[in-house]
Amino acid sequence: MAGVFDIELHDADVNQEDSEDDTIEVEEGDYDQDPNVNEILESDDVETVQLSEQTVNPGKEKTGPQDFELRKVLGKGGYGKVFQVRKITGQDTGMIFAMKVLRKASIVRNQKDTAHTKAERNILEAVKHPFIVDLIYAFQTGGKLYLILEYLSGGELFMHLEREGIFLEDTACFYLSEIILALEHLHRQGIIYRDLKPENILLDAHGHVKLTDFGLCKEHIQEGTMTHTFCGTIEYMAPEILTRSGHGKAVDWWSLGALMYDMLTGAPPFTAENRKKTIEKILRGKLILPPYLTPDARDLIRKLLKRQVMQRLGSAPGDGDAIRNHLFFKHINWRDVVSRKLDPPFKPSDDVSQFDTKFTKQTPIDSPEDSTLSESANMVFQGFTYVAPSVLEEMNRPPRIVKARSPRKASHHVLHQIP
Repeated sequence: MAGVFDIELHDADVNQEDSEDDTIEVEEGDYDQDPNVNEILESDDVETVQLSEQTVNPGKEKTGPQDFELRKVLGKGGYGKVFQVRKITGQDTGMIFAMKVLRKASIVRNQKDTAHTKAERNILEAVKHPFIVDLIYAFQTGGKLYLILEYLSGGELFMHLEREGIFLEDTACFYLSEIILALEHLHRQGIIYRDLKPENILLDAHGHVKLTDFGLCKEHIQEGTMTHTFCGTIEYMAPEILTRSGHGKAVDWWSLGALMYDMLTGAPPFTAENRKKTIEKILRGKLILPPYLTPDARDLIRKLLKRQVMQRLGSAPGDGDAIRNHLFFKHINWRDVVSRKLDPPFKPSDDVSQFDTKFTKQTPIDSPEDSTLSESANMVFQGFTYVAPSVLEEMNRPPRIVKARSPRKASHHVLHQIP
């Protein structure tokens, strides 16, 4: 992968005429029109410098683990931990973030895990949406990868569902409407999410939804394109993933139906005492709907949990249009949803009380690197480093320009993200 940012120089619009200060006159014969480059490079007057992050733009702020103070453990998985951290340097000193730390050695053992990690980082950079978590920084050390994300103090929707047991339909409607817009945005970018479940839906400080964890996403999926990877969380996986018959974006709408059922009943629609029996129920079991659900809720769940993909709501080229137009959402103003104008049913406190205490009570330690990858293995993670454009704009805010004697017009820098 190429560097995260390239800088292009473009001539700025200059209305005033060139002054004599902007002109350099060169007498004929004062310069060589066909110089010998090798001769110049071998000259004693030329210093050779190895290009690196340290020698290029040495004045720029570098970001690494040392710039963050660990405050709390928010979560832990097979590949690393998620911390609540505070920035202690730079323009954003004092700001609170979530820091996801991944061990390279654990990831590179499996080619799929490596691909999923790179996909997650790329998707977080490319996809910006009100209901998708925002990536602020990404950097790496010899043995670890770091993703600095916005801190979402509302915690996992899973925790709220555990505490409440079930949601009222109005509450479920609020969360589902924001999730639908996030999924539609991903689909428009050619991305299938494939891991929709309460644990991957977080709430921000105001109580609005933020989708997280993009490790199982599939990129570059256009209308009609199929993929065959077996991935996800069994209880929320669509039948076509389980049968490996090929799947597209409609798997996300099945998962939405399973999530809606979970919100309104307290459990996913198809569960059993073991993995094999759960899969059997998803493929052949009868959908049982509690009598207390309203007719609109029952109808939407049925239409989302159609095993035949072409019959499933959302499978048509219009994607989520049919879902948004369903009577279950008849009171929803979708413009207000995307503008975050709807009043959230739950307002989080600005602490870690919404995260599992089995994590938050742990001492926050980013354990020492027990292994460092070889240079060739590290090439897998080339280009991982990232700084959000909003941070760059603040860091690189230009000083007052003083006109100098130069043949060039004033130039400005344009940042281009490289996929």
